[in-house]
Amino acid sequence: MSKNNGLVRVLRVVMPAVAVVCIVVLPPWDIVWAWLKPLPGSVQEQVEDAPGHGFDGIIVYVDQVGQKPALYAAGWKNRENRIPADPHALFKIASIGKLYVATAAVKLVADQRLSLDNTLAEHFPKLVGRVENADTITLKMMLQHRSGIPNLTDHPDFPWGDPPANSEAALKYALDQPADFEPGQSYAYSNTNYLLISELLDRTLGYSHQQFIKEEILTPLGLTHTFGSLNEVDLDEVMSGYAVGWEHDVKENNHGSMLATAEDVGIFLRALNDGSLLNEQEQSIYSSVYVYEHTGLVPGYQSIARYHEDIDAVVVQFVSTNGGNAWTISEVIYSRIIKILRDQYSRADYRSAS
Repeated sequence: MSKNNGLVRVLRVVMPAVAVVCIVVLPPWDIVWAWLKPLPGSVQEQVEDAPGHGFDGIIVYVDQVGQKPALYAAGWKNRENRIPADPHALFKIASIGKLYVATAAVKLVADQRLSLDNTLAEHFPKLVGRVENADTITLKMMLQHRSGIPNLTDHPDFPWGDPPANSEAALKYALDQPADFEPGQSYAYSNTNYLLISELLDRTLGYSHQQFIKEEILTPLGLTHTFGSLNEVDLDEVMSGYAVGWEHDVKENNHGSMLATAEDVGIFLRALNDGSLLNEQEQSIYSSVYVYEHTGLVPGYQSIARYHEDIDAVVVQFVSTNGGNAWTISEVIYSRIIKILRDQYSRADYRSAS
């Protein structure tokens, strides 16, 4: 046996053992610690614990059946000026905004101003040849993330630190790229889908889809603290955002995100889930094209908005730090909050049955 062959055999035995040791000895302890800490008795205690896991600020909104909606906050609204976290602060909700865009699209489909079966080529002839399969990609596929159009923010050159100034500039990062798959044959989350849907809504309406969202969704629900873009708000009312590896507050970076308070997002999500936002026809269409919960992520901001049917609770969580293991830890904290609520719900249910 040659020395090289002997070395290969040794490595085959040793390297798996080394890998196991590394997993045991060098795990992501920040995540492990977030999981293993004793569960506190209240949401407030869990929220107050969050900054200890590297988050600059956190806001949580809870709307649970039989209880008055509650807001919680900890950490900083602005780290540099030591301004405490404000539960009423505006926050960049990022992809949670897709729920509003999908709702607007569904309303126009129900009103027969749009069709789920119309193709991208029909609405955007100039994209034929620049978006593969444009002639077979439908609005329904785009709403469902089943179009195969590449995600523009996955492009290696996408400028997160200096966001594109408009939709046209952003779209360039998805053009002239091979499709991820044949339309309708698979699923891949793509921000490009909803950028194109937003542009389609603007063209169909003849004015900004954000104005339509305000008229058809926000105003009927009494939501006065939800906005279409950073340009519409007072920056002093926006929670600062921080990203690992970036030294300063990034709240002035405009990635086109909607902004809202946690309470406004929670009220919207409750109405979307309980059927009070959409009529029967609209509800039927919506349930066939999109989801009823969402997360969001842009530099400095990460968010979770979900409805939990088993405890009839809407829980919205905003965290103003991302990067590294921040997303996973945020999900851990969120799951612990849900466990606290479930425990409280079970105890209350037991007391009522006794």
